[in-house]
Amino acid sequence: MDHLAGIAVFARVAERGSFTAAARDLGLSKSAVSKQVARLEERLGARLLHRTTRRLHLTEVGQAYFDRARRIVADAEEAELAVTRLHAEPRGRLRVNAPMSFGIRHLSPALPGYMTRYPDVSVDLELNDRQVDLIEEGFDLAVRISRLADSTLIARKLSPCGRAIVATPDYWNRHGRPSHPDDLANHACMLYDYLPAPGEWRFQGPDGAFSIRVTGPLKSNNGEALLEAALSGLGVAMLPTFIAGEALCDGRLECVLRDFKTDDVHAYAVWPQSRHLSAKVRTFVDFLVERFGPEPYWDNFV
Repeated sequence: MDHLAGIAVFARVAERGSFTAAARDLGLSKSAVSKQVARLEERLGARLLHRTTRRLHLTEVGQAYFDRARRIVADAEEAELAVTRLHAEPRGRLRVNAPMSFGIRHLSPALPGYMTRYPDVSVDLELNDRQVDLIEEGFDLAVRISRLADSTLIARKLSPCGRAIVATPDYWNRHGRPSHPDDLANHACMLYDYLPAPGEWRFQGPDGAFSIRVTGPLKSNNGEALLEAALSGLGVAMLPTFIAGEALCDGRLECVLRDFKTDDVHAYAVWPQSRHLSAKVRTFVDFLVERFGPEPYWDNFV
């Protein structure tokens, strides 16, 4: 148990980058925190921290140990909550990963409502478009917008995420509005690089599913970049409505080919099935379902 306490103290020092801040968080004296870390280093036979008068830096060994220690502390905290039944009340730190555009436009504005409802929960939100390893990187859950592949993760659908074929009204006036997806071959189409086949746009029509080949002047791995390019009149983009919805509502963009359903996806909350579903995860997922739901507000342009 003393070993675990030392790991927990070291992890908090590494997170906060300060003995003083860690001591304040843990309700200990600065000297007690320093002694715990020193005893841990002595037991391991390795220096974990570089100490200067102004800052602390993790050594290479310390960084590797911290990555493991953080997961050990998280597991120990969950075990303690389960044993003492404190898991019945949402509390503690909730680590969430989400895609950049969805996170900035929709998840971040939702957080104050959740944290007001559950003031004992603090949220650590990381935004990027890569698919993280939840267990390896210590996340409690992630929001993913995709078709979910088979995995060991537990998933709950949050909302549909439709796509729309958009350009500015001026672009359509100059180049013509397509009446069939095949007509897009004559347009400057901008491509999203994270799709499995960026130059292949899929549709559902009266005769079933089909795909078309498109080309254009811009390819990007970020939907916001494609949105700005579309708004500038550069060409046509197939954008998620959670990105394009506001511009469609105010008329800056116009959607075409509405009779042809695009190859839509959904937003999901996913979490490791090996973890106990804590109250903070359960209530956060419930909150997101309540906020977004089967008819999300970003589709109000329809």
